[in-house]
Amino acid sequence: MGRHDIHNSETPALCGSCEVRHRGLCGALSGDQLMMLSKHSRIVRHPAGTELIADDSDITSYANVMRGVVKLSKMLDDGRQQVVGLQFAPDFLGRLFGRQNTLSAQAASDVELCKVPKAALEAMVGDNPALEHRLLEQTLRELDDARDWMVTLGRKTASEKVASFLYLVATHIDPVAEAERQQGENADARFDLPLSRADIADFLGLTIETVSRQLTRLRKEEIISVVNNRTFVIPDLKCLANRCG
Repeated sequence: MGRHDIHNSETPALCGSCEVRHRGLCGALSGDQLMMLSKHSRIVRHPAGTELIADDSDITSYANVMRGVVKLSKMLDDGRQQVVGLQFAPDFLGRLFGRQNTLSAQAASDVELCKVPKAALEAMVGDNPALEHRLLEQTLRELDDARDWMVTLGRKTASEKVASFLYLVATHIDPVAEAERQQGENADARFDLPLSRADIADFLGLTIETVSRQLTRLRKEEIISVVNNRTFVIPDLKCLANRCG
C-alpha cells in the first residue's frame, strides 16, 4: 500500500487531475475548500482481497473510491456472508455521522481510495450546504440502486440476473469510458471481472453452477466475449441491456 499527501503550497495537484472529482463529493467544493480538504486527505492503495472496513468497527475515517471496485458484505451470526453491494468510483465509502460501521468492505479488485478523517469531513459538511447536498444525493442514489437490485433478486430469472450483474459492472467500473459512451463515442465495454464466480453467485442468490451456465450461454450467443477467465468484452451494451429484463 502506498501513501502520499495530495496537496502542495498552492493547489492540490492530484485533485486537479482526478478523473472522478467532479462526479464525487469533491465536485461540490471550491478551490479553497479543496485545498482545505486536501490538507487532511491521503491516497491509499490496496490490493484485491484487502479488508477495508470491518463490520461493527468504529468509524474513524471516510473515503472516496477513485479506482477499482469495493465489495460490501454482511456477516451473519453463524459465519455465513452475504454480498450486499458493490461500490465504484466516485462512490463515498463510509456511514456519515455514524459511530460504527454496519457492513464490512473488501477490495474486490486493486483499489485506490482518497481517505479523510471523520472529524475533518464532518466539520466541512457542517459548514458547507453544497457538500451536504452532494452527499445526500449520493446516499439517495445508493438507496435507489439498492431498491432496483431488490427487484433483480426477487423477480428476475437467472439469465436476467447474470446479465444485470454484468451490465452493472460494465457501466460503472470505468467512469471515464462510461462518460464517453454517454456521448455516443463507443458502445462496447472491456473489464476484468471484480468478483469470483462464488461471490457472483452469492450476490445474485444463485449457485456457482447456474452462474457458469448463464455466462456460457451469453458467450455462445455472442452477447459477451471472454478473453481469459476474468477479462470480459461486451461488444454491444444495448444487446446486454436487452437481456436484463
